[in-house]
Amino acid sequence: MMLLLAKANWRDWRWDGLGLSVAGLCLMHCLATSVFLALFAAAGGALLHPAIHEIGLVFAIGFGILALSQGVLRHGFILPAAIGALGIGMMSGALTLPHGDIEVLYTVLGVGVLAMGHMLNHRASN
Repeated sequence: MMLLLAKANWRDWRWDGLGLSVAGLCLMHCLATSVFLALFAAAGGALLHPAIHEIGLVFAIGFGILALSQGVLRHGFILPAAIGALGIGMMSGALTLPHGDIEVLYTVLGVGVLAMGHMLNHRASN
């Protein structure tokens, strides 16, 4: 019985849960990089490499497309997908900015908006 409930719960959460996990990892990366750079300025350059941000954005877009499009097909509400797309757009736009406070601000705001889209998607599905 518990196994069936666990399978049903995983089916409901799998893509939105993965999307929220990637958003959380992104947020932890931004915060940890700031703290790490403050403590060890010379060693923190690897965490600021643009490839890390580009790879993270690819994951965010992939999980966003999977979770949010499946949600629209399941529950028919477009608002969670639109909010998630706005968050992905904010994160994509942040990649065009030079590294610094403004880039981090736009990235973190985009992650938060995308996470809100995933949460709304999950709520609408249940």
